[in-house]
Amino acid sequence: MRRVQSEGGFATMVRRGDPDRGAITLLVAERGQITAVIERQMAADFTYRWREISAAGPSGAPDWREWLDRKAQFDPDSWVIELDVADAQRFIAETTASG
Repeated sequence: MRRVQSEGGFATMVRRGDPDRGAITLLVAERGQITAVIERQMAADFTYRWREISAAGPSGAPDWREWLDRKAQFDPDSWVIELDVADAQRFIAETTASG
């Protein structure tokens, strides 16, 4: 959130989860339109990495809200953060590459 805000973007907490557990999901938007959803997930080597999950989910913003609500039923400890950035594709590439 700090990174996005320091670059002139907007960040807001959509759902606050448990401070010690739960998935972290980022809704990445550009000019108010969700362009991608990325999630921090455990990899095979037991390290956490950011992975884009947009292709596996719905296409429209209202559909994402419903998808996140259903996901919260399975993981009530999850966090959801919405980030509105100037260059969403660059942000996603940098975030997923950094692990």
